[in-house]
Amino acid sequence: METTLTPDELMADQDNHITETVLRERARLGSFIRKRVADASEAEDILQDVFYELVEAYRLPEPIEQIGAWLFRVARNRIIDRFRKKKELPLPEAGEGSDDDIWLDKLLPSTDDGPEAAYARNALLAELYDALEELPEEQRDAFIGHEIEGRSFKDMAAETGLGVNTLLARKRYAVLHLRSRLQEIFDELN
Repeated sequence: METTLTPDELMADQDNHITETVLRERARLGSFIRKRVADASEAEDILQDVFYELVEAYRLPEPIEQIGAWLFRVARNRIIDRFRKKKELPLPEAGEGSDDDIWLDKLLPSTDDGPEAAYARNALLAELYDALEELPEEQRDAFIGHEIEGRSFKDMAAETGLGVNTLLARKRYAVLHLRSRLQEIFDELN
């Protein structure tokens, strides 16, 4: 004989399922998000948004099939939404020196070129953040400081106590790695 749950019992049962799912998937989902979002606090916000959507969706009459896949799909959508809302990265002015000075500006499509270009830009940025995480910390810092934050090598040298040539070399190694790492996705998008 099948027993019918009261609304309070049904709510408690759903709460238990949600809690079990959060405990089971939190670490894996958090890792997935952090690999794609450089800022730890933004990654945590996205994780919380995903779990909020889980609670909302769990309360709907239609059950979620393959809850793990559903969570990752929601997380991927939240990450894409974050990139869409994020302001364009401030890139340094083209200056004298090697062609590495402005390679990122040339690599990323303009958001003014329509939805396909915006999608390509978001995909490249997501891959860029993943590739940046693969770099040694010194190379990553030199690249981010110059390319993304727009700081001069002279200012970074004064701040760190390192020579300008050392910082240039670190950025060059970073650029070489990022070029090879991003080439495949760049070719797919073009």
